Formats: sequence, C-alpha cells, structure tokens
Amino acid sequence: MNKESHAGFQLPVDPADENPKLRMAPTESPDVIARRIEREQRSSARQRAYGLEQSLAPFRVGSVKALPVLNDRYDVLDGIAVASLGEVLSVFLAYRHPLEEAKVIFCDAASLTSVKLLQVLLAERGLRPEFKPLESYAAAQEKDFVLLIGDAALDFLRAPHDHEIWDLGTGWFELTNLPFVYAVWALRRGVENAALRRQLRDARDFGLDTLESIIRNRRDYDLQLRQDYLGWHIHYHLGEDEKRGIEHFLMLLEKHGLGPVSSLHYVR
Repeated sequence: MNKESHAGFQLPVDPADENPKLRMAPTESPDVIARRIEREQRSSARQRAYGLEQSLAPFRVGSVKALPVLNDRYDVLDGIAVASLGEVLSVFLAYRHPLEEAKVIFCDAASLTSVKLLQVLLAERGLRPEFKPLESYAAAQEKDFVLLIGDAALDFLRAPHDHEIWDLGTGWFELTNLPFVYAVWALRRGVENAALRRQLRDARDFGLDTLESIIRNRRDYDLQLRQDYLGWHIHYHLGEDEKRGIEHFLMLLEKHGLGPVSSLHYVR
C-alpha cells in the first residue's frame, strides 16, 4: 500500500508503517495515583473555598459569645448548627471537690453559652455558685473549679491534672435526653439575606464534603483526636431534636431566672 504526495508522485512506504504499534503510557503506581487525585482534590477545594470567601465578602459575618436567645432581633438559619448528642469533649467543668462545695467557679468567657449551660445544670441540682472570669489559661490548673472550652479544654485534658471532669454535653444529655446546640448562624431580622443564607448553606456543604481531608491534613493534636472530635463528638445539623434541645434550654433559663428569653424564629 502506497501513499501519494500532493504532487501526484507515489512514494515508497516503510513496511514498519503498515502496522503502527500503540505506545502505552507508563503505568502509575497506586501511591502515585492517590497523590495525584489528592492534589487535584486540594486544588478544587481551594478554588471552591476562595469562591465562597469572595461570595461572603459583601456581608458582615462574625462570631459572638452567646446564642442570641436574649435578643429578639435575630432569626436562626435552619439546618445548620454546631451541636453534640452526649459527650462534647471540649466543654467541661474541671473540679477537685464535690460540686456541692463550689462557691466560686472560674470560667472561660469565650463562650457565654457554655457558662449559661453550666449555670442551668447546677441550678437543676439546687446549686448557684458565683462565676468569675478566668484570668489566664495557665491559671486553670490552680483552680478548684474551672469551666474550660475549645482548645484550652483539649489542652487541659491532655496535660497532667488532678481534677475530675464533668463534660457538659454529657450532663445535658443525661438531664434531657436531647442534643445541645452550641452555635448557630443568627441573621439580623428585616435585612434582605436570601443570598447570604444560600452561601452559608454552601459553606456548610463544602465543610462536610471536605471534612475527611480537613481531619487528615490538619496538624492540630493527633489524628485520632481529630477524627473523634470533628467526626463524632460534634455534629453540624440543626434538626427537630436540636430545636427541641434549644427550646428546653430556653425554658430552663427562664425557670431559673438566668435572663429574659425570646422564642426563636427559624428561616430557610
């Protein structure tokens, strides 16, 4: 079989060209494939995170120390929360003496919600100690009664100490058989925020989609703790049980005179 040139001449054909052989791409090992896929996923996640960050830029989004249950100017975004059903691990009272002997409890004021939760749990036992701000995390070891949250709580658990630990998520579940909600998205009522609500839901979905990657790639603490804490102790949905937990919390706040409360309004 011959090939013709554009000028009409016939050119001889190398017999080797009659049956050209396919060249196989070098075989990639499973490790190489896994690393390549992970790089692609990280790149995609970074692009998605950047897009979410830019979409939130026009709005004022921040963190406050307490749920807005004492303020009737806010709505709660339905479906999204930080909550626990039982042990939360990072919110607890560390104590050296029986709770009945507590006169003063030093507390981390970074979360007034946790302070209110402890006040409710103690009030249900007929206890009303005084609460004072903890002057520094380094001073926590010296206190007979101290409320800690977040990283400071996890650091305390992992360090040598002679305190008993009362996990407040466990305490709440034993009292109510309900989840406790530590954080929600609160939206100022009367402000057009349909786009913001959609973007916050997208941010939640992005976090859940990449949760395994976050757990695997972060360097805070050890892998087992990250898996247990982020994947088990806390969850991120606000369903009917969580709403019942909030309503019960509001009822107990009012029962024990721990501040005026308002009914919550949820928006999608």
